[in-house]
Amino acid sequence: LEVVYRAAEDLCLHKKAELVYGNLQKECEAQVVKVLGALTPLQSVEPASFLKELEKAWQVYCNQLLTLRSIFLYLDRTFVLQQSTLKSIFDMGLHLFRQQIEKSPATERTLSAGLVEMVTQERRGDTQVDRKVLKSLVKMLLLLGLYSKHFERDFLQETQRFYQTEGQEKMAELEVLDYLVHCERRLREEEEKCSEYLDAFTFQPLTKIVEECLLKKHLHTILEKGFGPFMSDLKFQDLKRLYTLCDRVGSLDLLRVALSNYVKQKAGDFVTDDKNSGQMVQNLIDLKANIDKVLADCFDNRESFHGALKEAFEYSINLRQNRPAELVAKYIDSKLRSGSKGGGDEELESTLDGVLVIFRYISGKDVFEAFYKKDLAKRLLLGKSSSVDAEKNTIAKFKTECGSQFTNKLEGMFKDIDISRDIMTGFKNSAQVQSKLKKEMELYVNVLTTGYWPTYPPIEANLPQELREFQEVFKSYYLSKHSGRRLVWQNSLGQCVLKCKFNKASKELVVSLLQTVVLMLYNDADKLTYEDIEKATGIEPKELKRTLQSLSLGKVRVLLKDPKTKEVNRTDTFTFHKDFKAPLYRLRINQIQLKETQEENQNTTERVFQDRQYQVDAAIVRIMKSRKMLSHTLLISELYSQLKFPIKPSDLKKRIESLIDREYLERDENNSNVFKYLA
Repeated sequence: LEVVYRAAEDLCLHKKAELVYGNLQKECEAQVVKVLGALTPLQSVEPASFLKELEKAWQVYCNQLLTLRSIFLYLDRTFVLQQSTLKSIFDMGLHLFRQQIEKSPATERTLSAGLVEMVTQERRGDTQVDRKVLKSLVKMLLLLGLYSKHFERDFLQETQRFYQTEGQEKMAELEVLDYLVHCERRLREEEEKCSEYLDAFTFQPLTKIVEECLLKKHLHTILEKGFGPFMSDLKFQDLKRLYTLCDRVGSLDLLRVALSNYVKQKAGDFVTDDKNSGQMVQNLIDLKANIDKVLADCFDNRESFHGALKEAFEYSINLRQNRPAELVAKYIDSKLRSGSKGGGDEELESTLDGVLVIFRYISGKDVFEAFYKKDLAKRLLLGKSSSVDAEKNTIAKFKTECGSQFTNKLEGMFKDIDISRDIMTGFKNSAQVQSKLKKEMELYVNVLTTGYWPTYPPIEANLPQELREFQEVFKSYYLSKHSGRRLVWQNSLGQCVLKCKFNKASKELVVSLLQTVVLMLYNDADKLTYEDIEKATGIEPKELKRTLQSLSLGKVRVLLKDPKTKEVNRTDTFTFHKDFKAPLYRLRINQIQLKETQEENQNTTERVFQDRQYQVDAAIVRIMKSRKMLSHTLLISELYSQLKFPIKPSDLKKRIESLIDREYLERDENNSNVFKYLA
């Protein structure tokens, strides 16, 4: 080679460089024509063989060009460099090869179609595809500058056709999870093709086609079939995979809608399921906790997803206007009541935090407040609260959430309990009082401020002489300390501890005041009819039947009813159960006071609606006083922005009419849809 190199250098030094370059170009062109001409017959008969032979010829040709460049290196570095119109020997050789291919449209078509077919076969899993030939020829096209013109367009078109067909077929035959795994694999394979032998500029259009055909086109079906089961089974890995793929194709909005629809459906089912209403709050807490974990672990805690979650919960929980608020209050009651199956303080704190999240979504917080206040009153007055600290901690949470106005009355209830404790200390330490009381009895009174506590209907009863005397002594003592006040005894809330002697043993019975009134009758008789008891106690029939039912048909039966039916009738007879026995010394029979009656529930709801009417009236007057004149539409809009509870337009219209009748407002003479404020 060195001899040839020196000969070429001598020719250049003797001014023969142009002649040498021209002859070299002719020889190269003749070689290319010869090589490609020999392959032409294979094009139509054996396209695969044509590609293999072409790849071999290309490799040989490239090696030959490299050898020529080495031999004519002096020519390349002197003469060719000085001629701007001439190509270097290697580039000249490539140009001649490209020219020859472009002169034959059949060769172009066979080459492009053959390479595209090889890629397609490889995608179908054909292991016989010669990847070496494929890579070498694609790189040849890149080197010759024919990649974009003769391969890329056909390649992308075939890719689209292939993945459109595959997407439809796989979507029909695979489960959603398997389909997503398949999509991931395909995207990974196409990325590998780009890194191994395709042009870098092909990466973006190629992946876009795969994403469009396999993912974006079928995303509605994927979410419809797969999202619900993934969420229900808490498949975090699969949800993360789904999120990543949706994010990749810019379709997180569809995933967000799917999440919202899932929450609306699940939470809506819990809220509207009357048969399992007792489980509603716990189900909602669990659902919220699970979805929060999904958002954190799978959805990158995206703010938009949290917004969708909040909107979905608010929609679902308020499908029924008042019932969820009532059930949340009762759920908290069950957790704070003594004897509830709860863990320690940490578990209770965690539970209350979970309830508070659900509470935030409730629009009718006044309904919650009414039921919570009613249950809190019973826990405090009947000694059924598991922990005063837990009670105060709960109220502090509500205060932080809703402000001091929301918890003002609840805090007042605790204040009354504390004041009552001080009053009773003074009462017991008063020598004048103690001289009037019988030593075998003890009395404890809670003095309640009317505005703080729920409203209780008065229940009349003929109390035993001993209790009436106690009440009079306390009343005299209290009014001597607080003149000008009025005491009203709430018989329905009172409870007593009675010592009761049976044949087998003596017991202590924790009973309501009404139960006490009934049982005290049996100091003078062993057997009494319903009418005897009704006449002696003066208790109204409905309440008396409840009381007798609790004493004769409950778990602790200290009275025997005749006949033995499940309902109490006016013709029944009740006998003291002398042979009663039980393992415990102290027995609690006053659960009747904790149980909410349907009438009590209805009264609480009605009081809320009554309060709402006052709030609506006040809001209307406040708005009209500042605006003086306003159309019906604008007034309704203002009211909705100010009122914090849900209300129907028809109910607002009734309140407006009521204020017109009471001469707070009047209609405009020229336009009946415009209202004026009357000072």
